Amino acid sequence: MPAPHGPGRPAATGIRPFARGAAVLAVATALLTSLVGVAPAASPTTDVADAEVQVNAQASLGRLSDTARGVNTAVWDSHMNDPEVADLMKAADVGAMRYPGGSYADIYHWETHTAPGGYVAPGTGFDAFMGTVRATGAQPILIANYGSGTPEEAAGWVRYANITKAYGAKYWEIGNEIYGNGHYGSGWEHDDHQDKSPREYARQVRAYAAAMKAVDPTVKIGAVLTSPGEWPDGVVGEGDPGDWNNTVLPAVADVIDFVSVHWYAGGSDTTAADASARLARLPGGLREVRSQLDRYAGADSPDIGIALTEINTNTGGARLTARPNGLFAADAFMTALENGVFTVDWWNTHNGIDRITTVDGETDYGDMGMLSSGACSGDVCEPAPNTPFHPYYGMKMTSRLGVEGDTMVAASSSAQDVTAHAVLRRDGRLSLMLINKNPDAARTVDLAYAGFTPSATTPEASRYARGDSDITALAAGEASASRVTVPPYALLTLTLEPRAGTGPGSSAAGTPGTPRLDGVSATTARLSWTSATGAARYLVQERDGSHTRLVGEATGTSVTLRNLPPGSTHTVHVLAADASGRLSAPSSPLTFTTGVPSDAACTVTYRRDTSWGNGFVSTVTVRNLSDTPITGWTVDWDWPTVSQTVSSGWNATFHQTGSHVRVTAPDGAGPLAPGGGSTASFGFVGANDGPNPDPTAFRLNGAVCSSG
Repeated sequence: MPAPHGPGRPAATGIRPFARGAAVLAVATALLTSLVGVAPAASPTTDVADAEVQVNAQASLGRLSDTARGVNTAVWDSHMNDPEVADLMKAADVGAMRYPGGSYADIYHWETHTAPGGYVAPGTGFDAFMGTVRATGAQPILIANYGSGTPEEAAGWVRYANITKAYGAKYWEIGNEIYGNGHYGSGWEHDDHQDKSPREYARQVRAYAAAMKAVDPTVKIGAVLTSPGEWPDGVVGEGDPGDWNNTVLPAVADVIDFVSVHWYAGGSDTTAADASARLARLPGGLREVRSQLDRYAGADSPDIGIALTEINTNTGGARLTARPNGLFAADAFMTALENGVFTVDWWNTHNGIDRITTVDGETDYGDMGMLSSGACSGDVCEPAPNTPFHPYYGMKMTSRLGVEGDTMVAASSSAQDVTAHAVLRRDGRLSLMLINKNPDAARTVDLAYAGFTPSATTPEASRYARGDSDITALAAGEASASRVTVPPYALLTLTLEPRAGTGPGSSAAGTPGTPRLDGVSATTARLSWTSATGAARYLVQERDGSHTRLVGEATGTSVTLRNLPPGSTHTVHVLAADASGRLSAPSSPLTFTTGVPSDAACTVTYRRDTSWGNGFVSTVTVRNLSDTPITGWTVDWDWPTVSQTVSSGWNATFHQTGSHVRVTAPDGAGPLAPGGGSTASFGFVGANDGPNPDPTAFRLNGAVCSSG
C-alpha cells in the first residue's frame, strides 16, 4: 500500500538547541504561605529536588473542548475503519477525526469516492468513516475539495451529510494547504484554479461558505491560514497586497467560523531535543493568529476559533514512532490547547513505514501514524496493524489530565527538561502532568500550589515509562501531593483531591463567562462578562506566566482597567466570589493589547518591506509633532517575541538587549523639525526564529508615539 506523505513543506531552518540540565529553584516557605490558598511543598526528605513545579489553580488558560484531542484519517488508509481504531481512540478521549486526509482532500470527490491521481483504499468511503466517528464518540472535521472541486460539490456533501443522513457534521474546512499550490514557488497541493493567489482563495471561500450554509446554516466554515513563523508566512506574491494571512483574512473574516493552521517541528534531521525546543515557538505563533483575527474580525474575533488540524514532530521520516515522540505528543497537545485552539489533530492515524532508525533502544519505523499500519520495508516490518506507537500513549495520557469542560491552569517548572501541565477539574480536583525529557536520569520534583490546597489523601497517579505497555497506575506511596519522582523519558500524571471546604467546588458561586473587550484606548480597557450564579462580587486577575495579580474588582459584570501602559499586552480572567468570599474556578482568559495615543507629540511608521522564512527588512520613519526641534534623538521599541532581532541596519546606530531595541541618531544628523516639518528614516535587516509580529509601541526620546 502506498504511504503518502501527509504534509509537504521546505525543511525548517534556524532551530535552536535544547538546553538540558535541571535548575533548582528555592522558594521561601514564607513567600508561599503569604499567597492565598498556597500549600507549601514540604519535602518528605532532606534531599534537594531536581526541580520545583508550581501550579496556580486561579490562572486560567482556557477550557478543554469536546474536540480537544483529534486525529487525521485518510482515504488511502486500508485500516482506517478497523473496529480496533474506534476502541483505541475512544480510550484516549479523541473528540475529532479529520477526513479525507491532508493533501488528498484537494483531489477527493466524496460522491464517487475517487481521488484522480491518487490511491483510494477499499472501505474508506464517507459513510464508513462516519461509522468509525460515531463508534469513537467523536465529531468529523471534513475538508471540502478546493483544488479540483466546486462550491456546488461541497454543498452537495453538506446536504448528504446533514440532511439526508443527519450526521450533524459541524466543521468544514475549505481545502487543505492551499498556500502550497505553487503561488510562492513551492507546490505540493493540487489546485486547478488558474489564479492561485490568496485573493482568489478568499473569493472562493466566500462562494463555498454561501453555498454550504444555504444548505445548512449551522455548519462552521474554516479557512486555511499559514502558521506564523513558518513558510510561507511573510512572503508576498507578485501583485498581492500582503502575505497569505493578511490577504485572506480581511476578505473572509465576516463569513468564516474558524481558521485552520498546521505546525510541524522540523525536517528529517530534527532531533528529539530540537523538536522539544521548537515547541516553545508554537504559543507565539498561535498568539499571532489570534492577533490577526482581532485585527480583521474586530468584536467578532472571539467567535472565530483556531483549529490546529495537523501536528507532528517532523516530515522526514525519523524519530516518529519512538518514545521521544510520545513525550512530544503529550506536550504538544497540551501546549496548543493552552494557547487557544479548540482542536489538535495529530497527523496521522496510520501513515506507513519510512526511514528505519534506532531510537532509545527501539526500532523507529519513520511512521507518522499513531497506530501501526503493519507495513514492511525490505526485511523490516512494523508490528501488527493497529498496534499503538508511543505518540498514541502520549495523547492518551492527556485524557488522564482533563476532559471536556475542565479548566487548564498555569504550571511552571524550574527545570528545562521537566515540563508541567495542569487542569482544574469541574468537580474541584486538580490534575498535573509531568514530562521528564531527560533520557538518562529520573527527576525528583517538589510541588507547590496557589489557589488550591490538596487533601491528605494519597493522589491518584499514573505513569508511562520504559517497560510500560500502556499507561500504568502507580502503587500507593509512590507519589505524594508534595513530591514525586518521574522516571527518565517518562510521563506521570497526578490527580489530587482538595482539602475539605476549599477550592472552587466549595464555593456557592458559579464560573463567570469569558471576559469580552468592550473598548480599549492607550491606557484603559473596558471589560464585561456574563454573570455567575451565586456571585456576590467579581475579581479580575491578570496572568503573568504562572503568577496572577488582582487588577480589578466589581459587584456587577463589567470593569474598566486604568493606567495601563500604551502598546502593552495583557491576559486577564474573572473569578466569582460567593457571600463567604470563597472563589469559583476562573473564567477562560482574554488577551488584549492597548493602543497608542492619537494626540502624541510624535508619530512612527513601521513598514516591513520584505520578509522570508527567518528574516525580513523593515523601514522606520519618525516625525516630530511637538513645538520644539529634537536634536540627538533615540527611538525605542520592544519586540513581541524573544526570537526577533536586528541583524544590521543603516542611517542610525542599533543596539538590542533582550527584546528591547534602541536606535540612536547617526553622527551629524540634523534636528527633527517641530510640527512634522522633517522626518528621520532608518532601516534594518532583522531575523526571526518563529513568528514575526510588528512592535506595538514606539518611543521617541522616551515619549510614546502614535502610529504613522
